[in-house]
Amino acid sequence: MTTHLDLAAASDVDSASTEFLAAVAARELAGVGRVFAGVGLPTLAVDLARRTINPHVELIYESGVVGAHPEAMAEGIADSVLVSGAEAVVSMEALFGYVLQGGHVDVGFLGAAQVDRWGTINTSFIGSRDRPQVRLPGSGGASDIIASAAEVVVVLRRHDPSALPAEVDFCTSPSPVLASRDPAVMQPRGFGVRTVITPLGVLRRRDRLGELELLATHPGVSVDDVRAATGWDLSIRADVQVTRPPSVEDVRLLREEIDTVRLYLR
Repeated sequence: MTTHLDLAAASDVDSASTEFLAAVAARELAGVGRVFAGVGLPTLAVDLARRTINPHVELIYESGVVGAHPEAMAEGIADSVLVSGAEAVVSMEALFGYVLQGGHVDVGFLGAAQVDRWGTINTSFIGSRDRPQVRLPGSGGASDIIASAAEVVVVLRRHDPSALPAEVDFCTSPSPVLASRDPAVMQPRGFGVRTVITPLGVLRRRDRLGELELLATHPGVSVDDVRAATGWDLSIRADVQVTRPPSVEDVRLLREEIDTVRLYLR
């Protein structure tokens, strides 16, 4: 059993830690009705939000589960814990065609390898298309989510010019900004990526065709640190805040009740 002293120390976790990122991301779900949850770190964030600030949030997963009430952490979108007690399980065609594209998702929660200044996501490969340095899983449902959810929150485990370049190596999920450049392309209904949470701070877009700006820095991180680690001339809001660290209870829940097998916690 973790002692009170251990938890007190754990509450001062490094801003690059999974606990810190998950806790900050969970706050984005305050007051949200329905969230389309990705796997990995977003799984931790939505579970933490459900146990703390938003017990009534409705969780949707790509496998067709709508209104999930998992009693344990899901280890993937097809995990049986998502099905048990869920409000409904529908076909993927119904989920994407009626629920998501019908405009019934408030927030899409995603991870990514790269996000550019306009909120375009790359989850396909790093490097050139012909000779990629790293191959990634690809889109999954992310292209549909970024196009149809009211807004999207992305959590990144890195903050450097390769993770936040001026332009992504490959456009897996285009932002509304990119889509708007081609009048022949059907324009997405959603805002696209509104918020990006990284180990250095929180970036946010003010409007649908705007670029990401620095909203907040994490404790011990300066504005210059964030600017130097970003692949474009990052705009800084006049009222930049300092992120509130995870609470002791946030850390306890993540370690002792949510990810007890340390699948996502690092």
